[in-house]
Amino acid sequence: MAVRPIVTNPDSPDVRGRAKRVSRIDDTIRTILDDMVDTMRVAPGVGLAAPQIGIPLRMIVVEYEGQLFHVINPELSKLTGAETDEEGCLSVPNWQGPVTRATSLLVKGRDRVGREFRLNAEGWLARIFQHECDHLDGTLFVDRVTDRAALHWIDPDEAVDDGGGGKRRRKQGSGDAAPAPIQ
Repeated sequence: MAVRPIVTNPDSPDVRGRAKRVSRIDDTIRTILDDMVDTMRVAPGVGLAAPQIGIPLRMIVVEYEGQLFHVINPELSKLTGAETDEEGCLSVPNWQGPVTRATSLLVKGRDRVGREFRLNAEGWLARIFQHECDHLDGTLFVDRVTDRAALHWIDPDEAVDDGGGGKRRRKQGSGDAAPAPIQ
């Protein structure tokens, strides 16, 4: 297992292209997933998509509140509700902005050994899955911020543990903690 470099140029074709479906789950795919987990944890973050480490495959990892998910070829359905909250991204370091996302959804795909994966996700977990799946289609959170003036720089030295496996960052000049940056 290894920590891989994260693509931090938001205009890079690595993070702007549409990722390809994984056709065969083998040891190579499992090694990439393991590397993604290591990379996500070191970053630190609560999710990571394969394109963020330069691999154009439809794979994500999510770790939140002590649960780790490996999802290959994820699909989202049954999206309901809407909530606007702050998001950030390791591929757009030190920036955050308000993004409206569904509050509940169903995630389907395959796990690391090829078994069918299904999960009803709500709240922040639903937000993380939407953010990561956006990466598979070349969409970054900044594309979903409706008012670009609402994007703001955050001080990378003001990260605090969010209790869910990631870090929260404070808005610059504010004492209120913003939600954990999603990768």
